[in-house]
Amino acid sequence: MTDTPFSPPSPGAAADSRSDDWRIDRERARAGAAGAIAADALEIVDETASTNSDLMARMKALPRERAAWGVHAVRAAYRQTAGRGRQGRSWRTTPGHALTFSLACVLPRPLAGLAGLSLATGVAVVESLARLAPAEAKRFALKWPNDVLLDGGKLAGILIETAWSTDTASAVVIGVGINVRRDEALEAELDAAAAKVPAQTRATQPAALSQALPNANLTDTLAVVVKALTDMIERFGTQGFAAFVDRWNARHAYANCEVVLLDKGVELARGIATGVDGSGQLLLSTSTGVQTIATGDVSLRLATDAP
Repeated sequence: MTDTPFSPPSPGAAADSRSDDWRIDRERARAGAAGAIAADALEIVDETASTNSDLMARMKALPRERAAWGVHAVRAAYRQTAGRGRQGRSWRTTPGHALTFSLACVLPRPLAGLAGLSLATGVAVVESLARLAPAEAKRFALKWPNDVLLDGGKLAGILIETAWSTDTASAVVIGVGINVRRDEALEAELDAAAAKVPAQTRATQPAALSQALPNANLTDTLAVVVKALTDMIERFGTQGFAAFVDRWNARHAYANCEVVLLDKGVELARGIATGVDGSGQLLLSTSTGVQTIATGDVSLRLATDAP
């Protein structure tokens, strides 16, 4: 972490950047979250290696027998020098353009009871972002297992890590990265890098919330997502993913489409994606019957986008 302040994004960095609101207004964020977290639970820092790593270390040091259920901390950073996503991919952001934060919580569920948590998190994120732009709600969708899409582009990513688990509880850190404003310079850099790798291994192209909500800003985005995540954690703690499966399927981007599962570019399975089951497994209708695919180090692509 550093206390050295960043300069606001330059006016030409993105068409929708505004120099007056590139930082997070802490009090407005808490008010917008309807008091979902305690005043001292929200931390905003200029820079850190990884907000997930910060909170994982904190939760691992927590006395397990006395750990209270619910949210313990929310930590946001304008820049992460070692931010990461699923499958160990790096997560790159520019201050003022993307919202990156982690939420640490204790759930009254053992490790086996956490199945589907990343998908439930996706439901909370996509529904909260869609509420910010209700007229554009149909443009928001979910890609299995845990990507949030806008017009087919990747709007947000989720990384779930477990600090510890007992027979009755688990300490979890939920990392969320949301592209709030377009960063044309970074997009051009990613496009150039993608052109150098095989098409089947390329990541989904990025999208930004400002494409659906021109005045999108980090403060209001943080507020609505934290409130949604807090509500999700409370419900998941008592009901598990079963309470979210219908909501996930309602936002399924590839519902009834032919898809391909890839591992480092190698095809593992192909079929019609019909949805997910009560534990968050992908249901894939194939020529030999319905396969259930557990979340893991695989990539999902529309068949039209795969070799």
